Amino acid sequence: MTKMLHLKRLTAPAVAIGALVAGSVPALAEFGLATPWQLGMQDSATPVMDAITRFHDGLLYTIAGISGFVLALLIIVMIRFNARANPIPSRTTHNTLVEVLWTLIPIVILTVIAVPSFKLLFEELDIPAADLTIKATGKQWYWTYTYPDNGKFEFDSLMVADDKLQPGQPRLLTVNNEMVVPVNKVVRVQTIGNEVIHSFAVPSFGIRIDAVPGRLNETWFKATREGTYYGQCSELCGRDHAFMPIAVRVVSEQAFNEWVDAANKRPDWKTTAVEPTPPSALAQAGQSKQANLR
Repeated sequence: MTKMLHLKRLTAPAVAIGALVAGSVPALAEFGLATPWQLGMQDSATPVMDAITRFHDGLLYTIAGISGFVLALLIIVMIRFNARANPIPSRTTHNTLVEVLWTLIPIVILTVIAVPSFKLLFEELDIPAADLTIKATGKQWYWTYTYPDNGKFEFDSLMVADDKLQPGQPRLLTVNNEMVVPVNKVVRVQTIGNEVIHSFAVPSFGIRIDAVPGRLNETWFKATREGTYYGQCSELCGRDHAFMPIAVRVVSEQAFNEWVDAANKRPDWKTTAVEPTPPSALAQAGQSKQANLR
């Protein structure tokens, strides 16, 4: 349930309602995460997500039209062909025109849906020439990011505990080290799992791909707006599945180059020698300590 709330987007009516409920809603909406009273998908930040949103909205109208048509037929049947209005039922058992129509019309509808669907699928899977490659390794339960094109440095990205959050930082989504990428650049993301299957998903970018142990998967995005965008592991990877968020900070090219220079000079940004304690274990330890004090 927590994950579903974090992977949706505000619509215009929901923005207005949320602004009345909590003044922070407009500010939160700028950073690619869900907000209270949210409906639909998150605001798009990439061309692929733009296409996904258009396809989703068009399909929603199509489904609504089909559902309305079927409902109208059911109402007509209930009114015109009930026992009271039609005491002598028709003995018609075959109608060639109706059978041809209910076969051809669904075929046409499915074809109309399939064409943009295949086009969108190709756009998602066909990775263009990348300006930057980042390897995301899913671990229990955090992410490790490697920048092979920028000095091969890597760092761990762990969720920040509730008692260490700063004002304005979203709970269950804030991390200690964000993935940083330049704006308007094609970023190839390679994913792999360390122990179990994870899933790298950032809704505002329109990407979700499994991180499988022993297999290197690839996806891509091109963020067109600066800001911080959040995602989460979307695969049931264990007890702390809900505690391995993804935070991507999109900055200008100059700011990114400065960040890379600083990152290459940080000796502490190496693979963590000691596995960090998972959030659920920390919570259990705190509860046990409180119980002992009682």
